[in-house]
Amino acid sequence: MSEKHQADAIEPKGVEGTYLENGLDATEHVDLNENLDARIKNPLKGIPREKLMRDVEAFAEEKGMTEHIALLRKGALVAQNPHDYEDIDGEEALDEAEKIALSDEVTHRWRMPMRLFLTIATCSIGAAVQGWDQTGSNGATIYFPEYYGIGSDSDRDTILVGLINSGPYIGCALIGCWLSDPLNNWLGRRGVIFLSAHFCLWPVIGSAFCETWIQQLSCRLLMGIGMGIKASTVPIYAAENAPASIRGALVMSWQMWTAFGIMFGTAINLAVFYHPLNWRLMLGAAFIPAVPLLCLIYLCPESPRWLMKKNRYAEAWNSMVKLRNNPIQVARDIYFIHAQVSIEMEMMKQTNYHTRFIELFTIPRVRRASLAAFTVMIAQQMCGINIIAFYSTTIFVESGFSPFNAMLCSFGFGLVNWLFAFPAFWTIDTFGRRSLLLFTFPNMMWTLLAAGLCTLIPSGTAKTALVALFVFLFAAFYSPGEGPVPFTYSAEVFPLSHREIGMGFSVSVCLGFAAVLSITFPFILKTLDTVGAFGLYAGFNFVAVIMIFFFVPETKQRTLEELDYVFGVPSHKFAGYQVKQVAPWWVKKYILFQRSAVLKPLYHEDDEETRPRINKALS
Repeated sequence: MSEKHQADAIEPKGVEGTYLENGLDATEHVDLNENLDARIKNPLKGIPREKLMRDVEAFAEEKGMTEHIALLRKGALVAQNPHDYEDIDGEEALDEAEKIALSDEVTHRWRMPMRLFLTIATCSIGAAVQGWDQTGSNGATIYFPEYYGIGSDSDRDTILVGLINSGPYIGCALIGCWLSDPLNNWLGRRGVIFLSAHFCLWPVIGSAFCETWIQQLSCRLLMGIGMGIKASTVPIYAAENAPASIRGALVMSWQMWTAFGIMFGTAINLAVFYHPLNWRLMLGAAFIPAVPLLCLIYLCPESPRWLMKKNRYAEAWNSMVKLRNNPIQVARDIYFIHAQVSIEMEMMKQTNYHTRFIELFTIPRVRRASLAAFTVMIAQQMCGINIIAFYSTTIFVESGFSPFNAMLCSFGFGLVNWLFAFPAFWTIDTFGRRSLLLFTFPNMMWTLLAAGLCTLIPSGTAKTALVALFVFLFAAFYSPGEGPVPFTYSAEVFPLSHREIGMGFSVSVCLGFAAVLSITFPFILKTLDTVGAFGLYAGFNFVAVIMIFFFVPETKQRTLEELDYVFGVPSHKFAGYQVKQVAPWWVKKYILFQRSAVLKPLYHEDDEETRPRINKALS
């Protein structure tokens, strides 16, 4: 075999020197930084079958998976032409069970292994700690300041109360999120989640026994470190394990359990309201969700993508087998991920922690993902949800409610927030992430403004009912939109090489601004009163809509690897498309009621003839 022929046989797809159809070099054919023609490319497309089979054999030998060569041959052909698998002939022809498994991915998207659902559920239970703590401090805030001697209206005491409430978010934004990258590198996804669960268990229990505000702040800072590590890892772990067709629904279980924590935390607040140690129980009870997380995480398989990143392909295969229904899906996913990751690694070269952080803002493909993730994360704080999650009881008391009725309304808010998260299981992968945000933000804006205006009504039943009504409507619009989207979106938009540091940056933005909000909102409420505070955040909602319109591409039903091409489209091209194509189309269709209006697509598929059939089946 000639030297050139031997190199062709063993070099992975996408590495410089490997030649594709039309004589183009791989690095020319697939430019992840400047995808000017907005084409979603398959890195295996166009490779002659004989060449592809040689690549598969070399891949299997190199990665220690020779026992799976027959399956990998089939999987590579399916990955090359994912919608024409029934036409594969010869020795690699699929059997009936394999064809059914691939068909079910479209026609029965939720027919997945129970081990996959266990993995997602186990991890997302940990999110309840975050929601539960918000409502624990929400209720305890009207009690512990007096016990700690910081209950006056002085600026010092107001700052200290805000500092204690924001403690978890300070610890998260300044320490926890930035530990995610190195810890994931050393411990893997499961090890990091296990470690973070300890930080969400022992400091939370300790917070119930604190005798001074300094002790309380210390416990909450430690809890924040665990929250930051966990929030930066769990959505990534879920996204890497889930198939593309239902990835959004599975990853959004993070928000579902956060909402459950908010709801259940307010229920506990009501249950212990008349207990002499009520505020201590409110703070300490949030340890409960961390217990099943600690017990069950090592029953879940490690992320196959993380194992492949560590060149542990045989282990990745064993892990993926537990997450898919049929070995043909495992072979397809392993080989396709490998092909795309080879391109990513060629683009990113060798990096360390410092350079990976810098590259979040210097590599064009990664910079666009950072901007989009930053936008959806900061929008979660701009929308005003956390002023209610942190201070709803205080707001209702300031509006003339009794303490118990204020907590009852806070429970209603938590219940609505949780129940209205369920529709997103169906809409996030069909209606789409971007579309949900653009629909729900304008509705959050007017409901928040209406709730603020209703506080001007004289005290009475009408005021109580209307304020509560519009707060509940606000939660109903938040829960299927800005609730589940930010963490789902941020977990999927970064390439594998920058996924941990990118998610850490995103969560730091979200929870860092949550800390700022928690500290400043008492002053905003004192200065602007309830109506002014709600009006201010209604204005922030409007700003958030503009940012989302220009900076947030759609990611639904794309594999994590396909998103490289979505974020390869230059920002000016994406923004220009929104102004020149989307905005006029929207006016024609929804204002002028021109049903014949057609929106020209921005992205073009390698398989444009077959993709419409798939989308129709998914609908």
